[in-house]
Amino acid sequence: MVTILLMKYKSIFVSDIHLGTKFSQAEAFLEFMRDNTSENLYLIGDIIDGWSLKRRMRWNQSHSDVVQKVLRKARKGTNVYYIVGNHDEFVRPFLPLMMGDNLEISNSAEYRGVNGKLYYVTHGDKFDSITMSKKWLAVLGDYGYSFLLNMNFFVNIIRRLLGIHRYWSLSRYVKENVKKSVNFITDFENILAQHAKRKGYDGVICGHIHKAEMRFIDGIEYKNTGDWVESCTALVETFEGEWKIIYWFGEDDFRG
Repeated sequence: MVTILLMKYKSIFVSDIHLGTKFSQAEAFLEFMRDNTSENLYLIGDIIDGWSLKRRMRWNQSHSDVVQKVLRKARKGTNVYYIVGNHDEFVRPFLPLMMGDNLEISNSAEYRGVNGKLYYVTHGDKFDSITMSKKWLAVLGDYGYSFLLNMNFFVNIIRRLLGIHRYWSLSRYVKENVKKSVNFITDFENILAQHAKRKGYDGVICGHIHKAEMRFIDGIEYKNTGDWVESCTALVETFEGEWKIIYWFGEDDFRG
């Protein structure tokens, strides 16, 4: 593991921790939060997985520790912004919410970067046609993703028996190589970038598709935070205005 000790940033953006599932890398996220601080912390949706909790309660102590860590940061002065996603949509009827002086919960937000540019911050599910119009299909896809995550364990046991010790993710392979999956990701990115451009934003910061990335789409800065299920990634902005994606276990190292 590549550890960056006591680093401080202007802002940290994370999403898709999926607390309440067996695949949440809550302990890894706690390690990251211990070693990285910021003036602003943006939690961009699917932090708590309400869909999974409805099916089966899987709430470990580390999941409670994440919640406590975030609340402690807010009490100590970090500006915490919780942007709700589709898996934690049970909060949406109560939005917007202020919890104390430094914790705000909302559907979306704006972020002014050190460079002066204005970014639209959203989980992204509102720009996913499947999630919005065919929720049953989105839930079915969630079951399928969980199945592939379970298969990762067995696939890598076989790989180790064959003398191949490097971790390999079947779920990531399917997401990045199956044509329909690739098309879905491309459509999602383009629709979100087009929305940001119409609204006059310079860029968009999102999560949802579990794929950390920074690139330009038709002149719009598209930034995705990734996830804390497989890739364990965070998007950060330094005080000098530099944007980076942090891969907590290294860019090619994914846990199952």
